[in-house]
Amino acid sequence: MSRTKFMKRAIALSFEMMDKNAGGPFGAVIVRDGTIIAEGRNQVTSANDPTAHAEIMAIREAARVLGSFKLEGCEIYTSCEPCPMCLAAIYWARIERIFFANARSDAARIGFDDDHIYREVSLPLTEREIPTEQLLPIEGRAAFDAWDAKPDKIAY
Repeated sequence: MSRTKFMKRAIALSFEMMDKNAGGPFGAVIVRDGTIIAEGRNQVTSANDPTAHAEIMAIREAARVLGSFKLEGCEIYTSCEPCPMCLAAIYWARIERIFFANARSDAARIGFDDDHIYREVSLPLTEREIPTEQLLPIEGRAAFDAWDAKPDKIAY
């Protein structure tokens, strides 16, 4: 399959949940070695899960299929430029390349304003819209120290 065909599949998926009134107009596929190994459709409204974006659903499926949380050697094709949450998940999964159809400005035009989150992330904690404060850092550090010293940890 060509890159164009992979993107056409992601776009086709973007219609599925939207047409059922069960999610937004977003679809994604994950490809490895020229084969689609996972697909994702936006299921935010049908699953009552704000994290059920198409990219996240595809990443979850690809990890299950491959039996690994590391998706090295994979590419993602998504009907829209990933939001900050999905972009972070793509990085955590170590997906090697991102292809998208609609830009985030296109998403903003129809009511999905990811730019707001992109701007918030770059602000100091004291200037963010959602009040954020650190509590019990010394106590919290105990788990990090234990992880750091753990000889049999599975690093990710």
